[in-house]
Amino acid sequence: MPEDPIAHGELAALTRRFEEVDQKNDREFGIIKSDLTAVRLQVGNLDQKVDRLESRLEELGQKMDRNQAQIVELLTRLVGQDPSTG
Repeated sequence: MPEDPIAHGELAALTRRFEEVDQKNDREFGIIKSDLTAVRLQVGNLDQKVDRLESRLEELGQKMDRNQAQIVELLTRLVGQDPSTG
């Protein structure tokens, strides 16, 4: 049976279109993969910043507790004292 030139032409055109779409998909997948990597790095950096912020907030809370305790202690000492003895 002889080969059909029209069928071969259509098959070649379909093959070219498939390869073009496949290359486009590969490029787009590469872009998405690159963007995802960038997002992961940013999330990692944000994670570290949040951890440092949590630590600083904890330190600040402890400092506030100490200061409050000192204020309460000082006010307690002042209660009942004669203001003129100052």
